[in-house]
Amino acid sequence: MAKIILTHEVAGLGVAGDIVTVKDGYARNFLVPRKLATPWTAGAEKQIEQLNKARRAKEISSIEEAQHARDVLQTQPVTVEAKAGESGRLFGAITPADIAGAIGDRAKVDKRRIHIGEHIKAVGDYTVQIALHDEVSATVEVKVVAAK
Repeated sequence: MAKIILTHEVAGLGVAGDIVTVKDGYARNFLVPRKLATPWTAGAEKQIEQLNKARRAKEISSIEEAQHARDVLQTQPVTVEAKAGESGRLFGAITPADIAGAIGDRAKVDKRRIHIGEHIKAVGDYTVQIALHDEVSATVEVKVVAAK
């Protein structure tokens, strides 16, 4: 059995930062080559603890706070400005970081918890899901407009 630290969420195993014990072959042949996990060391465990502490400071802690943020986000659409051509096609794509930046101070949102269903590559209205808490998510309207 191998002791590893997850660097990404793995279904049925855990989330980033979890220390888990798995079979040697699973760790050696699947998790580590795909950079989903790293081998466990005492130094790595301390570093992961610091990252988790920083992540907890950014996250929404209570369900009530998450519900309030959901209500704020769902009341009015988020507007994202991007460079676009004459036909309305964007020069690039809208990323979760762009959406998180457009939300700004309205609510605490981690860009890694924004799920865009389809690639946003044109001006228009889109719907994205934001996981605010383990039990609370928001469906947010995103308006993509051409930058002036």
